[in-house]
Order: sequence, then structure tokens, then C-alpha cells
Amino acid sequence: MTLGNMTETEPATRQNIEQLLSNDTKVKVAAVDIDGVLCGKVLNKTKFLQVIDNGFGFCSILFGWDILDKPYTTDVAFSNNEAQFSDLIAKVDLSSFRRIPWEDNIPFFLVYIVDPSTLQPMYCCPRTLLKQAVDDLNEAGYTPYAGIEFEFFCYKGKVILYSLNNFSPASLVEKQHTNLTHLTVGMCGYSMLRPTQNQAFYYHAFDWLKQFNVEMESWHTETGPGVFEAAVAYRDAKEAGDRATLFKTAMKQIGLQHGMITSFMAKPNQDLPGCSGHMHFSLKKNVDGKNAFAVWNDDEQQNSPLPHMSITMTQFLAGVLRGLPSILAILAPTVNSYKRLVENFWAPVSVSFGIDNRLGAIRVIVPPTTSKDATRMEMRVSGADINPHLAMAAILKCGYWGIKTNQALPVDAMDASAPSKGQRLARTLQEAVAVMDEKSSIARLVLGDAFVDHYVKTRLHEWNQWQNAVTDYERKRYLELV
Repeated sequence: MTLGNMTETEPATRQNIEQLLSNDTKVKVAAVDIDGVLCGKVLNKTKFLQVIDNGFGFCSILFGWDILDKPYTTDVAFSNNEAQFSDLIAKVDLSSFRRIPWEDNIPFFLVYIVDPSTLQPMYCCPRTLLKQAVDDLNEAGYTPYAGIEFEFFCYKGKVILYSLNNFSPASLVEKQHTNLTHLTVGMCGYSMLRPTQNQAFYYHAFDWLKQFNVEMESWHTETGPGVFEAAVAYRDAKEAGDRATLFKTAMKQIGLQHGMITSFMAKPNQDLPGCSGHMHFSLKKNVDGKNAFAVWNDDEQQNSPLPHMSITMTQFLAGVLRGLPSILAILAPTVNSYKRLVENFWAPVSVSFGIDNRLGAIRVIVPPTTSKDATRMEMRVSGADINPHLAMAAILKCGYWGIKTNQALPVDAMDASAPSKGQRLARTLQEAVAVMDEKSSIARLVLGDAFVDHYVKTRLHEWNQWQNAVTDYERKRYLELV
């Protein structure tokens, strides 16, 4: 859409925002909660224009309830006995402006959350944590870039009298979240046939997401019934975090428009592969725009312990590997996450890496597999259930710490073909939280005590909910025979 001499692709600023919104009557805004869920509202345009300078009130329960909107049972500051459920300040991020094509092109903005008592960024705001990680690297002379690949399941309704019955959240409740019908049948990775069965969904998603400024580099069927994989385009890390989070919500909304449910749960089915959320990272030098992970001359190679990897890359990688056990609860944030992280399913279970090796926690991608410009590392521990802002922030902060402190690669992590040699990662959310919570954990060092204390309490709540749950497994195993 063209507006005078401006286009909708121009960044929104305080000076041009009224012109960009001249034909609108309402605006949608959203914050990101600790689970990566978007929480927002629609504002009258007049109200929106009044609050874009100083922000507006957003109830602090945003960080006081869990993914099902139930107050935490642990002592979280925003929902404990002393909580008064007062407002935090939501500051509109004008750089996040985009329009939602499947919602009549309503304008949309993300917000940062600010502490009203100090007017400082809120320590548990996921977008703030990622921005801080990016700012640290910027000050060190680097611009971080990231991309993410999501795998996810799609479910549909039954065919009734030759027509498809739409599937909805209400349908999930009616079916008690079990015995769901997959969108497609069979193990059909990279299929040329399966997408044509759901062509409207397949191409609407591709086209609408591009219009939404959350462009996919590619997407295809993955191995599993009704499973797709999408690669969200590689961008600077702050933008990449926004796009990854928006992608998950957008794909759910687009799915509902086509009568289906999409799920980013890490392991929906015991007998099928889980859903990953692999993240790719690199750094560009601010001075010349070159990839800081690549080796550009013989002198750089002599200073690095591994071929085709700069000393910056090895230090960054070392920081991530050494910090990995203590940030695992961010990369695997739910009880279900650890059902995916088991042997023999291409899911890493140890602190390990390898050159173009998909068996380790980190896959290093260097020439001749790729170009120098595309030299990067791929974090393969993370599942599709991550909060992308938190996951990217944790990786970047560990990598920055590795560069700043000249970390060396752990010797026992260098053989991804035999990952059992490396340190075994936690097997449950409870174990992962215990490692993060240690007083000397790298997570505390790089993410700060305030964030870690809050996050640990939210994950202990998740574990407590699981501990108290009575499952189908228990009824099937014990109800008759004990």
C-alpha cells in the first residue's frame, strides 16, 4: 500500500505513524509472556496515538500466571500473597510495526514491559532480555544474526458426509486432547504430494507470512503424519526473535482459518519423532560487515584451534557449550520437552558438537559445506516449544561470555559422533531447573539473578503441576491390577 510518498514497508516512527495509520480505526498490540505466548488487546487508534510516547498500563499478572492463566503455585512476585496485581508499563516498539493480512490488515505492534517504580526495563520481559543480549554484542563490535527452523504437527476434523468438519480448540477439549486426526497420513518428509492435499493452507501460510513481514525461507513436509517444517528467514537477532514468536502464533491463527489446529508441542506422540526448534547463529563485524565466525586469511586460521573457524567462533561456541547445562531449562522449557530429548531420535542428549554433524547438541557449519559468509552454528537441543526470545537471548549471552572471557572448547564435547563422551544433559525439567538454580551457575552469571530466580519459580510450578497430575499411563498400568 502506498501512502503519499511513503510505503507500508517504511519503518514506523513517531513522525510518520499518524500517516501510516491514517485509514485505520484500531490497532492491535501484544506483549510476550514467559512461555512465549502473545498477550494483547485491540486499542482505539485515538487511544493508541495518545500512549505511544509514554506507554500504557498492562496488568502485572502477565508474569504471574502460567500458560493456562492460572496463578503460579510458587512464590512468584507477580502472584504471591503480597501481590496487588498493579500495572506494569507497556512501551510500544514502533520498529515492530506490521499488518496482519488474515485480520483485514489491522496494524500490529509489539511492546516492551517496563517497571513503573524505576522506569527501567522489566527483568522478566523476554523481548528486553534479547535486546540486552544484542546490545552487549553490539558494544563489543558485533551484530548477531539468527534464524530458526520449526517443526510442528497439524490436526484436522473428521470427514462427515463428504465434507470436512472444522477442527477448533473446542474440538480439542471435546476429544480430551487425544485420538487426534493428523492432517496427512504416513511418514512423508519433503513430499511433493502431501501439500497439494491442503494447498490453500500451504500457500496462504507462505504468502500471508511474507505480507506479515515474517517471511519463510522455505517450508516442506517433515517426517511424520501432518508434520511440517518451516525455516523463518535469517535476520538480525532482535528481529529474528520477534519473527520466530510471531510465526508460532500466526501459524496457529492461519491453521484455524483452514479448520485445523497446529501444535508446537515438543513430543505429542510417543511413537513419532518430536518437534525441534533448531536455531542458527552467526556474528557480523560492525567494522566491515564480514562474518566474524569465518576465517578470512592465514593469520586468522593460525590463531584458531579448528579449521575454518575463527577464534571468535570457537570462543562463542565454547561459551555456549559450557553454559548449555544451566540454560537447558530455557531450551527445553516444559515437562514434555524431555520426552523429545532421548537417544535414537536425532535429538542431542549431551554437551557435544561436530562439524556438519547432526548428532551433537551443536552442529558447526563451515566451508566447504557452506560459504564463508554463511559460516554459522546450529543449536539442535531446542524444541519447537521454546520461547524464542528467551532461547536466543540465552545462547547469545553465553556466547558473548565465551568471547569476553576467552573460553576454551570442552575437550570431551568435541566428538559428536560419540555424544555419550560429553556431559549428559538433564533428563527432566526438575533436573534442569536444579542446575540453573545453582548459585554459581553460568545462567546466573549471564542472565542475572533476578531473571533466573523468577524463571526457576515458573518452571518449578510446571514440575509441581506434573507431579500432581494423574495420567492415562497410570490408569492403564495400575487401575485394574494393583
